[in-house]
Amino acid sequence: MQPKVLGVLILARNGDRTGFYQDPYTYEPSFTESTPLGAVQSFQLGSYLKSTYLESSSPLHILDMPLDPSHPIPPSRVHVHAKAGGEGATIFDSSIALLQGMFPPTPRNKITLANGSTITSPLGGYQYVPVEMIPDSSDTVLESWVDCAAFKKHITKVYNSEEFKEKAKEAKHFFGSVHDYVFGRPTTLENIWNIYDYLNTELSYNQTFAFRLPPTLIEQARGLANYHEDAVFSDKEAGGIGNVAGRTILHPILRSLERIAFDDDPLRILLIETSYQPFISLFHMLDVLASQPDLAGFPDFASALSFEILRGPAPELRDFVRIKFKNGTDDSEFQTLRVLGHEDETIPVTEFIYRLEHYAIPDTKQWNSACSNNRWFPFESTLSTATEQTSMMAVALGALSLFAFAMFALMTLIKHTIDAKRARRDEAIVQQHGSYATFVVSEKAGLLP
Repeated sequence: MQPKVLGVLILARNGDRTGFYQDPYTYEPSFTESTPLGAVQSFQLGSYLKSTYLESSSPLHILDMPLDPSHPIPPSRVHVHAKAGGEGATIFDSSIALLQGMFPPTPRNKITLANGSTITSPLGGYQYVPVEMIPDSSDTVLESWVDCAAFKKHITKVYNSEEFKEKAKEAKHFFGSVHDYVFGRPTTLENIWNIYDYLNTELSYNQTFAFRLPPTLIEQARGLANYHEDAVFSDKEAGGIGNVAGRTILHPILRSLERIAFDDDPLRILLIETSYQPFISLFHMLDVLASQPDLAGFPDFASALSFEILRGPAPELRDFVRIKFKNGTDDSEFQTLRVLGHEDETIPVTEFIYRLEHYAIPDTKQWNSACSNNRWFPFESTLSTATEQTSMMAVALGALSLFAFAMFALMTLIKHTIDAKRARRDEAIVQQHGSYATFVVSEKAGLLP
């Protein structure tokens, strides 16, 4: 008997895009743009999620979601968060394409007006699912490794390790072979992500380049890039700074698990559209690689990690988590992952939360602490919504205005005090020297502003 699915949390990687450069020492991202290929990949992922969790015939149909696939989606049951980092709108675009596949247009998305006429949403009943975003300069949930001082030190530590240096020696032949195909880009292991991304992008969109690139170079570049990214975005300790990408995204995941399992909340689907980095950290934190070492490295475009909340059999009715992974469009379906040393496919929700919650970074104050960022700010900000951060800025500006007014009042008081002292001094001079002193004071008063 299939357990009931109470809800799902989906972590999805963006679809394909144009070339994407990242600084090897800070991971500061550069601007990139989504492509029609990337949109199709994300749309296909959305369609797969629809057939898996929303079709009435699916054994994994989510409890309390409409059985009729043409029924408009209830807004309170779906929450979507998209990364809006330094790469631009690429990941947001992927979230829209995924949602188009997951919640396609339906003629039932309509309304009857007071005059009796019926209006159907554009594009045959398009469903507008709200997508939450935080500006790239303040998204410490989905881009937590940027501007993190401790993480920069972690990168340097990785590059200075004996293992990394040995790997670089082993890769010398590859870098000699690829040199003529990257057109001046540094051919070093530190820069391997940018080498691989350039080769992969040109191989996809530049036919002349694809005809010239020797066989196996792209596979070698992917293998080295997998090693590099896995080393940078992981840590020996689950709570280490190398896992910061997983630790910040863990908070909304655990909070949504609690909402679905314990809070009698209408939420049934959480979708987080993001880049590849959190996948790597989470695989390490969940101890996935112990049983599936082939997942080390970064996932393909339009990959998905699914956290299914399941209701166990009677009489206990205990809730469990089952985690599945689909590596891009080449994987036809989800594969179940064994996590945290469990041999079973599931783990109790209470145990899952208990074992991971103290690694999660829930707000900006703790993020600054974990990152050893020396930032002074008089008000604590959170990782929840842009609205809260806007309110924080309003309070800060109010405090700044109050400070400026206080300084103006203080300077005015000092000026009046000085003027009063001068007046008493001049009066004393007049009394002592008579009319001559009066003339001098009068002349000064006329010449000085």
